[in-house]
Amino acid sequence: MKKWGRRFAIFLAIVLLILLIGPFLIPVPPLEGTLPPQTLADEQSQFITIPYPGTDGLEIHYWDAGDGPRHFLLLHGFASNVYTWDEVFGYFASQGRAVAYDRIPFGLSERPLPSDWQAQNPYTREATVDFAIELLDELGIDRAIVVGNSAGGLLAMQLALEHPERVEGLILAAPAVLSGNGSPPLAQALANTPQLKRIGPLFARLIGQIEFAGDLTDVQIEKAFIGTRIQNWDKALWEFTAATSQLDLSDQFDQITQPTLVITGDADNFVPPGESIQLAGELPNAELAVLPNCGHIPQQECETEFLQAVEDWLATLPGK
Repeated sequence: MKKWGRRFAIFLAIVLLILLIGPFLIPVPPLEGTLPPQTLADEQSQFITIPYPGTDGLEIHYWDAGDGPRHFLLLHGFASNVYTWDEVFGYFASQGRAVAYDRIPFGLSERPLPSDWQAQNPYTREATVDFAIELLDELGIDRAIVVGNSAGGLLAMQLALEHPERVEGLILAAPAVLSGNGSPPLAQALANTPQLKRIGPLFARLIGQIEFAGDLTDVQIEKAFIGTRIQNWDKALWEFTAATSQLDLSDQFDQITQPTLVITGDADNFVPPGESIQLAGELPNAELAVLPNCGHIPQQECETEFLQAVEDWLATLPGK
């Protein structure tokens, strides 16, 4: 028994040594063919530097179009970007002023690394809310209807809770609210170890290439992955993943009293339609639209039905 005990102790020591040292021996080849964000911009692209404590400011890529008393702020989901609003942005701009932006570290916005900041991590949920408000301030927008897809829907609800005076209403498309948002505490702790910090970019390269199942064209898919052509996108994505904690807002649903439209596709295989239906039932002032034969990105997969639901809902708001 003593012999087996010593062998087991040696085995554990070897495993521990591999876990502690092994990641530092794995090669992390540099990214190839990356480009400055401005070289990938289109005719709608604008860039603005948003102040952030402990930095020289962070550059944000955004679209801004339309004019009128009603404002819309469009928030994309995880690993997405402004191009997810390509098919519907013109409609929102026709209804007032529409702004869509790439949340860091996605799309063509800046990708800060730990050496770039000296204060709060800009990838935390708190910082993400602050960025949205700072952008509205910089653009002179006091109040907006916040439109969010997937993880953008969760951020939209955070804005409604933390800054209710800035949110006129909510449009939540397949919102990732009840489950599937953020990293569990244990995963976060592991992601921030020196070992995973070292090889994290390799995992991020896998995450960044995941295609959410949906009925998207080749052009839409190419635009969805535009951010993977920017320098350090893998390192920044790992920093974001490591900093983004899970968030449960269920005990605050009754505080979100703004008019809300929840849109779900009945073929959504990422956020089950039942979760969106449940969310609409628990929010005090929400309407629900279930789109047939539609997946997780309704504004692209079935934009006609999506816009019809939005138009019908907007017609119910005061001032229309």
